[in-house]
Amino acid sequence: MSQRATVDRIVDAAGQLFAERGFAETSLRAITSKAGVNLAAVNYHFGSKKVLIQAVFSRFLDPLASNLSRAITAFQVTNGSVDPEAILHLLVDQVIAVKGVRDLATCMKLVGLAFSQGQEHLKGYLQAGYGEVFQAYRQLLIKACPDLPMADLFWRIYFILGSAVFTLSGATALQAIAASDDDVNDGLEGIMRKMVPFMAAGLRAHT
Repeated sequence: MSQRATVDRIVDAAGQLFAERGFAETSLRAITSKAGVNLAAVNYHFGSKKVLIQAVFSRFLDPLASNLSRAITAFQVTNGSVDPEAILHLLVDQVIAVKGVRDLATCMKLVGLAFSQGQEHLKGYLQAGYGEVFQAYRQLLIKACPDLPMADLFWRIYFILGSAVFTLSGATALQAIAASDDDVNDGLEGIMRKMVPFMAAGLRAHT
């Protein structure tokens, strides 16, 4: 097995187990067992569990941040006015471009864990590596809601994030419920698109 294939297997296994069990609850032994590698391989390629956690995030966030940065620049050049729906679609476009819809539920579970579990090294890592581009995206949202007090905007952005994490991390179960209860059969990309007007309406709502 090539080194690249070994790294991919370890990161795949770690991401799945972290999403299922949490960061603290997932042992390196469980990861090596699922990946079919020995502990020496994990230590060689990552050095520590903290670095492995960061690698799980970076595999998705590196291309997302790069694509989003370019998309924000292009959006600013071509759009005189800023519309909340257009800005939200901008982010959805980049998420879909990075992963298609593969493994998105796992990614969203991990995002939720990043906020809910005490992983200070991860918060610092995410801020250092991706804070600039996501701050630029946040500035677009601020520009789109010029009359909204910052305290309200702060919470609405996190309400958006929370609804996205809940919906997309549990998409398989929700799709099954929708199909059985109401004969609704939306794919994951379609669900993401349907979330945009709902989220935009939340941003526009009067205080």
